[in-house]
Amino acid sequence: MAPKKNFPLRLDPKLYEALEQWAGDEFRSVNGHIEYLLRESLQRAGRLPKAVLTGSTPETPPSEGSEGLESPKHSDSSD
Repeated sequence: MAPKKNFPLRLDPKLYEALEQWAGDEFRSVNGHIEYLLRESLQRAGRLPKAVLTGSTPETPPSEGSEGLESPKHSDSSD
């Protein structure tokens, strides 16, 4: 996996408090929860590259157990 991009993020203190509470409720760190929310939002908007969904890169094809993020493709021989 490629190293994660680090950058400073300034948030309103009340927004941070709400994120901190929500992250705690989900047993995540604030950073992990922000990443989760961003990934979920990008996926819903159809703006998340397929490689991010499957965890694959051009060098590493997706594994068979890609966390069930994609529906398996079945061939139907009874056309």
